[in-house]
Amino acid sequence: MKKLLLALIVVAAAYQFTMRGGLPQPSTQPSSPAVAVESSADDILAQAYENQRSNIQVRGHGTVQKILSDDNQGSRHQRFLIRLGSGQTLLVAHNIDLAPRIDSLREGDRVAFFGEYEWNNKGGVLHWTHRDPQGRHAHGWLEHDGRRYE
Repeated sequence: MKKLLLALIVVAAAYQFTMRGGLPQPSTQPSSPAVAVESSADDILAQAYENQRSNIQVRGHGTVQKILSDDNQGSRHQRFLIRLGSGQTLLVAHNIDLAPRIDSLREGDRVAFFGEYEWNNKGGVLHWTHRDPQGRHAHGWLEHDGRRYE
């Protein structure tokens, strides 16, 4: 009788465990030091620039100010300057070995972004605007004319 009662308790406990989803699963999403939402991206980037901070994952948008030549040293990057609503400019370095080039990009176009900010004395650089093939970094992207480049 004790064995039957013990077996029922074990089955009931297993059922409850399963219904509640079991053990918490570790996240499969790469972690990021900080994430800024679009509504405060200009403020976050202004503070990062002022305090010379880097490694900030941020989502926002800006207007293309200037199209630069590609950087073909090592991994190839499409480069262009965007101006945020705050007036701050960012150099976007979009890895075109890992993500599609934005061929239709023109000065004056609006670009949305999700990437990592790195400080420099000219306003900063936005990179990691692509998927990480090794899954260790948050996946970034650029959006232009309704199309996402990642």
